[in-house]
This record gives sequence, C-alpha cells and structure tokens, in this order.
Amino acid sequence: MKKITYLLCLSVVTAALCGVWSALSAPMNLLGWAGFAGCTSYFACGESGVAGIKKSMIPNIVGVLCGMMVIGLSSMIPLFDKMGIWSAIITFLMCMLSKYKWFSFCPGTFVGCFTTFAAQGNYKVLIPSLVLGVLLGAACDCSAKVLYQKYFNS
Repeated sequence: MKKITYLLCLSVVTAALCGVWSALSAPMNLLGWAGFAGCTSYFACGESGVAGIKKSMIPNIVGVLCGMMVIGLSSMIPLFDKMGIWSAIITFLMCMLSKYKWFSFCPGTFVGCFTTFAAQGNYKVLIPSLVLGVLLGAACDCSAKVLYQKYFNS
C-alpha cells in the first residue's frame, strides 16, 4: 500500500474547507470567487503561516486600493478611453511598489486590483472576502500539515 503524502492531506483538507467556504460565503453576503482569489494568493506567495498571510493579504488590500484609484480617477478625469490610461499609470505604480518588502508579492497586488474591477468597485464586500480567502488558504495549509505530521509522517 502506498504511503499517504502531504499533498494528499492538503488536497483532502482544501477540498473540505473550500466546500464549506462555497456553502457559507453567499449567505454571509460575501463573494465566494473573491475568497478563492485570496486563497490562491496565499498559496502562490511562496510562504506559509503568518508570513504567508502577511505576504499575500497586504498586497491584496493594496491592490483593492489601486483598483479603486483607477475607478475613481477614470470617473473624475476621463482621459482617452477612461480606464485605459489610469490602468496603465496605476499598473506602473503597482509594479514599482514591489521593490518594498511588504509589497514584494506583486501578483497579490494584481489580484486585489483585478478583483476590484470584477466586484465593480464594491470594496466593502470585496475586502472581507479576500481577507477570509487568505485565511482560508492558511487554514488549509496549516490543517494539512497538522494532519500529515500527526497521523501519516512516520
């Protein structure tokens, strides 16, 4: 019989917790898809635990602010095709921010920004959805590690 791997534990735990998120996000008036974007951001950042939470959550929230800036500026000062020029300017700034430690996970900033567009600027629902999604990713990761270490790592 084959040995149970950490990947198998992670897959089972992630399936279970993401299923719970799917069932609960809409009744809680949250965006399920945005939670999955936050969860993906956690796993993509390359860190785990508190370091992974910080490395993904901070850029996600800054990305929401950047998205709101694009939306706001394009409605106040409509240049060219409205959002195009402002998207370009803010994209440049998001990339430049990545040289700083707290914003080094540039894809996380883009996740926050593009989800803002997808949420049509509804940051009041988007931010908690992203934050809970990042925490969902951390819960999947941590729970799978505990499960594997306690029961299957011999």
